[in-house]
Amino acid sequence: MQKLLLFIDRVSTWVGQAFSWFIVALTLLISWEVFSRYALNQPHAWAFDVMIMFYGTLFMMAGAYTLSKNGHVRGDVLYSFFEPRTQATIDLVLYVLFFIPGVIALCWAGYSYAAESWAINEHSNITADGPPIYPFKTVIPVAGVILLAQGLVEIVRCAICIKQGEWPSREQDVEEVDVDKLKEMVHVKHEDIAKLDAYVVKAEGAK
Repeated sequence: MQKLLLFIDRVSTWVGQAFSWFIVALTLLISWEVFSRYALNQPHAWAFDVMIMFYGTLFMMAGAYTLSKNGHVRGDVLYSFFEPRTQATIDLVLYVLFFIPGVIALCWAGYSYAAESWAINEHSNITADGPPIYPFKTVIPVAGVILLAQGLVEIVRCAICIKQGEWPSREQDVEEVDVDKLKEMVHVKHEDIAKLDAYVVKAEGAK
């Protein structure tokens, strides 16, 4: 069971990391459009639509990735003080009552929107001769299915925690730098940093 849970975690992680490249594409697109608009005086009518679709795709496809890392925002002022079993019970109830119905509705509605968009060859009407929208709307049900799969994994994790009294492991990814651990890895002490700081200050004073 743990192997299956971690496999779904890896899939969500891979999808999130793959679509994270949209950040680079979006940055380049915006930079080029600004340069083209103000330096070359050649704005592109389709650029704004494409920016919205890039950002929307990135936002939707990162949902399962963020859930797999337990990174969604929550009001944990009291939650963090609870025992793991209590946390898991609260999460399980919320997943069953709100998450699962909401994501299923997202998949169903997203499929309907995408199917209709493909059927009518829908294009953006914000600008004349706007870019096609049907690929973007297809992302909605795809992202919903991946998010639903990750949500089912989280429900299983809640059940395991309620039974065992502790949270099962999850796939690890990039974390914020822990300065103290970094110091231990490179064998640097606080005294060494203080000496280096004093040396720098002394060198700057000599100039």
